[in-house]
Amino acid sequence: MLRLVLPLTLIAGVAAAQSPPMAGEGLRLSRQWCAACHAVSRDMPPPAGDAAPSFPAIAAAPSTTETGLRIFLQTPHANMPNFQLSRAELEAVVNYLLSLRP
Repeated sequence: MLRLVLPLTLIAGVAAAQSPPMAGEGLRLSRQWCAACHAVSRDMPPPAGDAAPSFPAIAAAPSTTETGLRIFLQTPHANMPNFQLSRAELEAVVNYLLSLRP
C-alpha cells in the first residue's frame, strides 16, 4: 500500500506546482463578472474608464496576499458590485489572481 501512496503523492505535488488549482475557472469567472471594470488578464485591454486596477497589477502589488484577497472578495465595497461568491468560486478567483504574480 505504501508503494502506491508515495508515487501518487509525488504526482499530486508535481501537478500542484505546475498551476494553481482552479485558476482556469477563476479566469472564466473573472471574465464573466469582473471584466466590465478590470483588465483581468495580461492580454486584455483596460475597459472604458480604466478606474479599476488590472488583475495583473493587483497580483503584483507587494501587499497582495491570499488572506487579503479572500477578505476583500467577501467584503462589500462602495465601488464594486456585491457578488456573493460560493466557496468554490472564491477559491477559483483567488487562485487565478495569485497565478498572475510575476
